[in-house]
Amino acid sequence: MPKRRHTPRRRRPWWATLPTEELLDVRLCDLDLQLDGTALSARIDKLHDELHRTGLVFRPYVYLSVDWFTPEGSTGFAVPFYLAHRRLAQLEHHQMFEAEGTAHELCMKLLRHEAAHAFDNAYRLHRRADWRETFGRYSAPYRSAYRVRPTSRHFVQHLDHWYAQSHPAEDWAESFAVWMTPQSRWRQTYAEWPALRKLEALDTMVRDVGDLPPFVRSTDRPDSLPKQRITLREFYRRKKATYAKEPWRFDRELKLVFAPAAATARREHAATFLLRERVALRARVSSLTGQYRYVVDQVLETMVQRCRELDLRIARPGPETRLGAAVLTTMATQQLARGHQPRFRR
Repeated sequence: MPKRRHTPRRRRPWWATLPTEELLDVRLCDLDLQLDGTALSARIDKLHDELHRTGLVFRPYVYLSVDWFTPEGSTGFAVPFYLAHRRLAQLEHHQMFEAEGTAHELCMKLLRHEAAHAFDNAYRLHRRADWRETFGRYSAPYRSAYRVRPTSRHFVQHLDHWYAQSHPAEDWAESFAVWMTPQSRWRQTYAEWPALRKLEALDTMVRDVGDLPPFVRSTDRPDSLPKQRITLREFYRRKKATYAKEPWRFDRELKLVFAPAAATARREHAATFLLRERVALRARVSSLTGQYRYVVDQVLETMVQRCRELDLRIARPGPETRLGAAVLTTMATQQLARGHQPRFRR
């Protein structure tokens, strides 16, 4: 019987019990985080095991940074620092209303997706003619937003929001992730889809090189955590600044959902209603639009402010008002998000 590997118990970091305001003043480089012994480390081991089970010799290296991304040409990829400690995951959720990758299933999906980019770099597959014929031009520019076709069967469905449709490199990565997912049964799942042709072409490409040593071996770690000398406070200030507010242009639509106080003086204030429904609306609209919850929350904050300034009240039954508020929040979120890249991981 094989010996069970002993993992030494990690000491609690000195900053783990600091109040939030004090924690925000700690520099990222001073967090001194390690992957060993974390839940994330176990998930990376699982990723490597999945690669082994598919017959691939390639193993990507993983390092801590500020987000999920695979540097251009690298055979490793970055994961966000907050996944290395529960206290930091809580802080991320407190600041941004979500902490992407903390749930096991989504984390594994993201790891497979990034491993696909690293594998492509390791064997330079995007230079092959059959890669271009199957997925398109790797050099195609990333656009600030992409138009999705929800009913299209030319792309696999792996990460949310039809992410495979965003760029040829993401189409490859999403297809690879589906291909390597244990028990995915991709041949049966996509049997009636044109996307099956892509999966079969990918299967051929991967089998061509899968048992060979990587053609490229990198060790670079751009933007690694030890190089980040800003504080957590400054990090979140910059992160939030990328979602700057746009001018509010929806007073007319707001008055269709709610009503002036003169006509409904005894009804509940619209601002009170929105504050009570804020969490549910934030989650619902984020799921519908593919935008971060922080972006949606900025829209809701502006809506609450305008409802107060216009002294609007509830005019319809609860379900109708919730639907109207969700539709309006979705419209405003989509306008706000127009200049912001949606969750690209390349």
